[in-house]
Amino acid sequence: MSSTARALADAIDRATRPVVQAVADLRAVREQWGDLLAAIARRPAAGWPPRECAGFLDQLAADDRADDDALEPAAARVGRLPLTLREHPAPLNLDALDAALAVERDLFDLADLLAAAIQRPVRTGRDRHGRFVRDEDDASNPARWHPVQHRDAGPAAAVTAGSRAYGLHWAAVWLEGRMCGEDTDGDLFDLLPPYLLEQAVEVAARARRTVERALERDGRTTHLDDPCPWCGGQLVGRTRSGGEPVVTCSTGGGCGAPATLDRGRRTWRGAELVGLWAAMDAARNRAEDSAP
Repeated sequence: MSSTARALADAIDRATRPVVQAVADLRAVREQWGDLLAAIARRPAAGWPPRECAGFLDQLAADDRADDDALEPAAARVGRLPLTLREHPAPLNLDALDAALAVERDLFDLADLLAAAIQRPVRTGRDRHGRFVRDEDDASNPARWHPVQHRDAGPAAAVTAGSRAYGLHWAAVWLEGRMCGEDTDGDLFDLLPPYLLEQAVEVAARARRTVERALERDGRTTHLDDPCPWCGGQLVGRTRSGGEPVVTCSTGGGCGAPATLDRGRRTWRGAELVGLWAAMDAARNRAEDSAP
């Protein structure tokens, strides 16, 4: 590869790297959104890991969605009604609720901003009476982002949620399309100018940090109070951004636990943690039974 071609490839890589990272951040928010919604209805966990049972959390989120479906009219039920449009009389985890509200507002507001800047207005034409009317087919294009609409003040005042009624998942997918320059071969969207692309990248990164901090998945290390049930060694829990929690035993290969030996340490991750928790609980019960 010539020096000119290499320089061009490096320039393209530098230009696309922030977009690739922003797409990864938005997808991480979507993938963890169910866990965050479920966390709102649970008291903050005192131990580690704070969200160890992903399957249980997913079921809570599914139950929560089912409750919403039973309460909301069908016309308002495309996806999940946003938290910003719901009442929250007694959430058990205020930190999780605050994080979810902040992320929703950030992504919705960003979508409003980008739509105002790069989305073509609805076409208009004249009807048979010569009056200007809007093209309803163009207005209902599913690719459009519709901002919140405020009616005139008064007894009939109302707020139309626009595309926010489709929930955070749709907002994240729509933002991803705009950052990647999708659907710009027609005339509905223009390419994002650099200053808006930079702002979108920052919002996506902040949204992911907010979600993972609320779920305590932001790369922390915790020394567990309970010793290893098999050898008595120190157990260390770790979380990684966007990754699953992992527990290791400090004893090394000499530990007889039925767990994978990873880099010289017995290691539990994902579903394997259920077996570890069960063994730890059994060890606590034995200690209590043998206590004088």
